Amino acid sequence: MILALFFFRAAIGHHTCGVALRQSPHPLDKSFRERQHRRPPPTSPATPMNTPIRPQVYLGSRAPNFTAASSQGPIDFYDYVGDSWCLFFSHPGDFTPICTTEIGAFAALHDEFKLRNCKLLGLSTNSRETHIRWIKDIQQVTGFNVEFPIVCDQDRKISTMYGMIDLRNFDDKGRPVPIRSVYLIDNRKEVRLLHAYPLSTGRNTAEILRCLDSLQVVDKHDRNVLTPVNWVPGDDVVVSPELSPASARSVFPHHRSVRSYLRLTPLDPDI
Repeated sequence: MILALFFFRAAIGHHTCGVALRQSPHPLDKSFRERQHRRPPPTSPATPMNTPIRPQVYLGSRAPNFTAASSQGPIDFYDYVGDSWCLFFSHPGDFTPICTTEIGAFAALHDEFKLRNCKLLGLSTNSRETHIRWIKDIQQVTGFNVEFPIVCDQDRKISTMYGMIDLRNFDDKGRPVPIRSVYLIDNRKEVRLLHAYPLSTGRNTAEILRCLDSLQVVDKHDRNVLTPVNWVPGDDVVVSPELSPASARSVFPHHRSVRSYLRLTPLDPDI
């Protein structure tokens, strides 16, 4: 119960906290630590350094479709997402400490994302069997059930296509290690947000949820509003500078002008 409360608090809070997850290291932890500091192998025809890396994903692009194995069986990305939003995120590897805390935190927030019509989808380069064992371990450690699938990207094709790899860190086979990437993809399959984290830094799930709220409130108001620094639902929003003064008065009659370029307005409490 204590661990479950920790992961839920870590998922929704605006501060960090720590907990000892294991008394003894997992056998895969050593290899993970080693590859964090592994220098790139010498360039040779067999190494990925000679393979052109051309990510197809950027802010505003259409998220490319893919089919792959996952912890829940075969998956077609577009079929899985359907008309929903999607939070697509990658991990360096299964049975690694930071990734375990992150998956647990996303599992804790699963219902919050569901309320926002946003599906969760993880990815790492391990096999389906390893994913399934890891998910059971995550549930034991965090107390939360992992209800979303984790994609198996053993050949790095998806992580390369999405630009999820770190060309400074390689595994023992000379393959680049995936980084902690986050993609918020809307219901039109457009990439609306990109985050990339180093191996050593876990994600802030509360910030990711806040960004989703921001994007959705902007869409709900036909992109006539923007969200200022540290905005959370219920705060005033910024009236888009592209909206003329007359239109701003009509659409947002309660707005106020701090400067000609900075207009703030509350939103209808029912929205």
